[in-house]
Amino acid sequence: MKIYTGYGDEGFTQLLGGQRVRKNDMRVAMCGTLDELNAVMGAVASRQAATCLVVKINQVQSDLFKFGCGVAALGADTKMDLPAIGAQDSLRLEAEIDEMESCLEPLTNFLLPGGCEAAATMHQARAICRRCERLFTEVTDLYPDLDPAACLKYLNRLGDWCFVAARFINREMGVSEPIWSGQTNA
Repeated sequence: MKIYTGYGDEGFTQLLGGQRVRKNDMRVAMCGTLDELNAVMGAVASRQAATCLVVKINQVQSDLFKFGCGVAALGADTKMDLPAIGAQDSLRLEAEIDEMESCLEPLTNFLLPGGCEAAATMHQARAICRRCERLFTEVTDLYPDLDPAACLKYLNRLGDWCFVAARFINREMGVSEPIWSGQTNA
């Protein structure tokens, strides 16, 4: 099987179920943003920071792939038996957030995205995740038969998870969290 199909040469791509759509289709935008988030999560894992998180990051990456499959199948003529994001996925993230937070000092200030390279990259993942949330609400407006509750909850928890994971990575690496001073240079 060749990696190139030629569909993209004219601004089209193919979704699951054989649907040929324009590349500006909201499902394509959503899948692309999930892929971007997945790639950034891989970058964090590759930096070997807080190695105890690598297994958790890999699970999140698997979740994101599963999520993308569900989006890519929206509107298909045939019903496909695909794995789906469920309540258990959000519950797992909540448990991991609680576990990481138990090692962290309580927040008393706003933080700037940064610290060590892996933590800064995790903050980038958080920002992309929040964009996924916004895009997914647009997708659900276009596909009213979709039940978005589990997916929206998952994305919301994942954004929180990324924030706490960035703090956790900084702590594990012995790097101070950048605190927002709140002062302006006016």
